[in-house]
Amino acid sequence: MKPLDLESPEYGQGATSNASTRTSFQLDRRDFLKVLGGGLFICMTDLPDWAQESGHFFGRHELPKNISAWLHIAANNQVKVFTGKVEVGQNIRTSLAQQVAEELRVPFDSITMIMGDTALVPWDMGTFGSRTTPTMAPILRTMAAAARESLTQTAARRWHVETAELVAADGKVTDKKHSRSFTYGELTRGNNIVKVVTGHPALTPATQWKIAGTPVPKVGIRKFVTGEHKYPSDIVRPGMLFGAVLRPSGFNATLESIDTGAAEKIPGVQVVRDGDFVGAVSPDSYTAHQAVKAIHARWSVPAQPSNQNLFQYLKNHPETGSRFAEAPHTAGNVAQALAAADLRLEEQYTVQFIAHCPLEPRAAVAEWDGDHLTVWTGTQRPFGIRDDLMQAFHLPVEKVRVIQPDMGSAYGGKHENAATIEAARLARAAGKPVKVEWTRREEMTWAYFRPAGLMEIKAGARRDGTLVAWEHHNYNSGPAAIGTPYEVANQLIQYHPTESPLRQGSYRALAATANNFARESHMDAMAHALHSDPLEFRLKNLSDARLRAVFEKAADGFGWARAKSTPDRGFGIAGGTSKGGYVATCVEIEIDPATKTLHLRRVVQAWESGAIVNPNGLQNQVMGAMIQGIGGALFENIRFADGRILNPLFSGYRLPRFKDAPQIEVILIDRKDLPSAGAGEIGIIGIAPAVGNAIFAATGVRPCNMPMAPRQPIPGIKPGPLIR
Repeated sequence: MKPLDLESPEYGQGATSNASTRTSFQLDRRDFLKVLGGGLFICMTDLPDWAQESGHFFGRHELPKNISAWLHIAANNQVKVFTGKVEVGQNIRTSLAQQVAEELRVPFDSITMIMGDTALVPWDMGTFGSRTTPTMAPILRTMAAAARESLTQTAARRWHVETAELVAADGKVTDKKHSRSFTYGELTRGNNIVKVVTGHPALTPATQWKIAGTPVPKVGIRKFVTGEHKYPSDIVRPGMLFGAVLRPSGFNATLESIDTGAAEKIPGVQVVRDGDFVGAVSPDSYTAHQAVKAIHARWSVPAQPSNQNLFQYLKNHPETGSRFAEAPHTAGNVAQALAAADLRLEEQYTVQFIAHCPLEPRAAVAEWDGDHLTVWTGTQRPFGIRDDLMQAFHLPVEKVRVIQPDMGSAYGGKHENAATIEAARLARAAGKPVKVEWTRREEMTWAYFRPAGLMEIKAGARRDGTLVAWEHHNYNSGPAAIGTPYEVANQLIQYHPTESPLRQGSYRALAATANNFARESHMDAMAHALHSDPLEFRLKNLSDARLRAVFEKAADGFGWARAKSTPDRGFGIAGGTSKGGYVATCVEIEIDPATKTLHLRRVVQAWESGAIVNPNGLQNQVMGAMIQGIGGALFENIRFADGRILNPLFSGYRLPRFKDAPQIEVILIDRKDLPSAGAGEIGIIGIAPAVGNAIFAATGVRPCNMPMAPRQPIPGIKPGPLIR
């Protein structure tokens, strides 16, 4: 393998992301150190207690024990940090670098994060589930603290003094008593030292942070603004061709016949066929796609479900033997408690399939060098893609390399390998590097969707507002945040996996959005039925101090006590918790009495996720999640029938626009006494139920289906009061 230019925009790009476990480097130890130059090379042999308990995160892999490096300090005092986590817009390049700089006691701008390159970084399961901050950051902080201790010990040995007499700060170790200092680079110059970390260095408390905990600007922000920053779709390799792939005319289709003659006559086009896989390559993308259009293929598409009666279909088609099936959560006796309750309410809530709609559709460049395969692609799972390529092409691990340039968003939608394998197949056939870029239509047809779901809730309460029974069933959308945070003595909560009519998978916050929409809508309905203030009703049944705190902060900041709904103006509140974070949302809506058009005017959201690493980045995350949540709440839905997506373009798929953005205020609660939790997801879960509750407060009609104000009526769904 050729040496790498780590300063190239294809690799380094400033401070970066997250890492996790054991790796097999494609560079051997000597070549790896040669690439990095002289410096201190830190490894870990002892797994911290918190990591040992995270078996689901590390899986069958172990944290690096020998040559699996996390940190390198060069002779010029520059620091490279290695992680398998990737940057997809959540700004973990900045927040992880802040925490390394904090523990290592170096200037922030001396840190360069090397992320998501399977030849250079430790194995990692992937970037998802809000796991970067709570699982990767402690590893990198530990390595940085260990490096600082080692450098201090090295200086003490050279000066023949006690380490207690020395101070590590600003990238150097200083002996104040004798007015002398070594830079870290002076201590490491000419030495390639493997330092074994066997203990658990003390980490800096959040109350003492100087770099972490501050609003450090996004690394490389100027390059993002000017367009200099490179994404997978920007990658160009010498001699590269462009590829396009023939798609079936519907889901689960069978290819019956094909004629590629017309496509083969187009100058510069090479048609590739491998079984049912058919594609074309050309020196330019347009010609490759025109060649695919010229292929005459006949497909047999089986009969398949549609939006019509979707939720009845989900309920009637359980998935047998599902690996996601779980035993129901039970407490007390729900049936008896419901029978004895003074108030009983029962309702169904639904969410539709929606698309991820990333800014950058799937893109991959594949290059073969003999039997060595290198790909550049946008993925949340570089090592997972590496494994898929190994299996698809029967290659050993040392012959496959996956490089992940920052990609233009993912939202849980880029776990899979489709574009990468397509590019690799075309490149192998063409004998040249090939880039495959999915069109928007391909992205919104052949990628997977956020699952649709049916939630059925029964609840009972006493006249004084005390909840006594809660029964919650979720069909298909998932178990995330399905448990109620409210105190209820009698509970029956169960997720039911079903056979989905569409490909479905991860989406920002998973099913927490659906379950929170159902639960918080039902809590609001219970409060109104009891003639109780929705906030007071929640607080009466809530003992979780952290969730109470965000409710109270949001209500105070919003002026909830003064918010009185009218037929043309409504106020709603909702809250929830998931993945270590707590959120409460208050909204104000306005309704045009003539057109019945909804306008979202104001949102106040309070947020708490432990110690805040970067308040500016966190605020951006929370605001972005709310804007994205508006789409799923009001507009977004995939319409499908006869094995086809009916609205695969933005012209028929309504996303939030500038005019839909309300006035937003984010209230951050910085709990420096608590570990930092991930913040990429749960900001999305509060907006939909808060909007629905505001609609009810103004109109007396409760929206039970998401989206609540679709651009077009959805088959099988009774229209709500606010159809645009």
